[in-house]
Amino acid sequence: MSRSILITGANGALGLAIAEFFLTREEDCRVFFGVRERRERAQELAARFSGRADLVTLEITSPDEWKAALIEIENKAPPLGVLVNNAGFHEDALLANMAQDQWSRVLDANLNAVFHGCQAVLPGMMRERQGRIVNIASLSAISSPAGQTNYAAAKAGVVGLTQSLAKESARMGITVNVICPGYIEGGLPADWTPEHLKALKMQLPMRRFAKPAEIAAAVFFLASRDASYITGSTLKIDGGLL
Repeated sequence: MSRSILITGANGALGLAIAEFFLTREEDCRVFFGVRERRERAQELAARFSGRADLVTLEITSPDEWKAALIEIENKAPPLGVLVNNAGFHEDALLANMAQDQWSRVLDANLNAVFHGCQAVLPGMMRERQGRIVNIASLSAISSPAGQTNYAAAKAGVVGLTQSLAKESARMGITVNVICPGYIEGGLPADWTPEHLKALKMQLPMRRFAKPAEIAAAVFFLASRDASYITGSTLKIDGGLL
């Protein structure tokens, strides 16, 4: 049965990899790229899969925009079967020096947005008596570094939200899981020096960063019918770091 898939943050390395994974492996799906700006790479990928991929404007912190995006999807495609909450960002600072808006922005984009997304898609999934929600958190949720109190708190909140919602929705055939990636190629700060990157790799048992497709493969599995008995799980993908 064909289904629609909505991926937020589908303009970055990981979001694009997730979208491409679905498009190349599930031939009857329809994929929607939830983006607000920096749309060029998403447009290029959507053009490669014309008729099966579309961009939908989505400000993830706005409940009204979530509703509008879902109406747009419902008017174009099969029922939404998968939500991947992938969008987010970090704005690091020591807590003693952190401005209030730094805290609020990061919590809003990384935690509140996941709440808005899950709440928006649940009525449709409940009507269909099936659905898959995959939340992308971070290794910071379970091993919080200094200088990321806002980001670590937000991502730890995503883990807690996932576990609780999984219990609420399981009887309706809806699974909710969370992935905690480590370092990902293409998703690291542009100002990190080659020396810094080399030092980070030396901390990893595999001595390399994850390829976006390796994370996308886990998302694809958790969204598959084969994963129908997996819910409330937290999967870390970090090359053995923890």
